Amino acid sequence: MLTFHQTTEAEMRRIGNWKYEGAYAIYDNQPYEEQLRQHRGFADPQNHYFSFCEGDRLIGYINLRETETEIRFGIGVDPNCCSQGYGQQMCKLARRLAKERYPQKPICIEVRTWNRRAVACYEKAGFRIVGDPFRKTTPIGEGLFYRMTAE
Repeated sequence: MLTFHQTTEAEMRRIGNWKYEGAYAIYDNQPYEEQLRQHRGFADPQNHYFSFCEGDRLIGYINLRETETEIRFGIGVDPNCCSQGYGQQMCKLARRLAKERYPQKPICIEVRTWNRRAVACYEKAGFRIVGDPFRKTTPIGEGLFYRMTAE
């Protein structure tokens, strides 16, 4: 069973070293020290990170970022834990956490259209694609994205 807590600095440092294989390497985080220098990611005070663990094992993390109209949701799973159902569990718990903290706002996530694994995970957790794919430039480059929401 997964439990969650506010992400610790030690976990932020560990997550900053996760490396994904193949096309998923685009999701590698910058080292924590670099995030601190740039005031991005874990160092951005508008982000609210929570770590998910199974016992003492760090499985992944989520970010909930409030805007005027919605809660922006982000997720990262330890590369060694991908495709084992953890992402779906984390998404469901994140939806519940967002509803408790921000009951009047929908939760949304943006995902690259080529990442069918993530899209399927989010759909199983109750998210639905809204609208047409759109182009977006992120700190890691331009891409084509789906916007997915859950009420």
